[in-house]
Amino acid sequence: QVQLVESGGGLVQAGGSLRLSCAASGSIFSINAMGWYRQAPGKQRELVASITRGGSTNYADSVKGRFTISRDNAENTVYLQMNSLKPEDTAVYYCKAALVNGLRSWGQGTQVTVSS
Repeated sequence: QVQLVESGGGLVQAGGSLRLSCAASGSIFSINAMGWYRQAPGKQRELVASITRGGSTNYADSVKGRFTISRDNAENTVYLQMNSLKPEDTAVYYCKAALVNGLRSWGQGTQVTVSS
């Protein structure tokens, strides 16, 4: 079992920045890739960014050049640095861990609100 706890969400004005953190605990040796997803009201949950154990990253087109995902293996933490935030980035952001056995673990989510 892997437990994930997100933090760092909040209210920010358009153009501002936030950094989200996702701390993993439990069977962390079983974690392969980790990612950040978001879900806005009335919309489906979507991938924002992901990072593999080896450090390869992938981003949604809508956040490329503005968001950066990084991983501190020593601290078992994944970060999402979000710059140049837009009102359309408003959503609940979730951290996900993809485990080597094919299962997934999700965090509880953290709200990000960007005001115009």
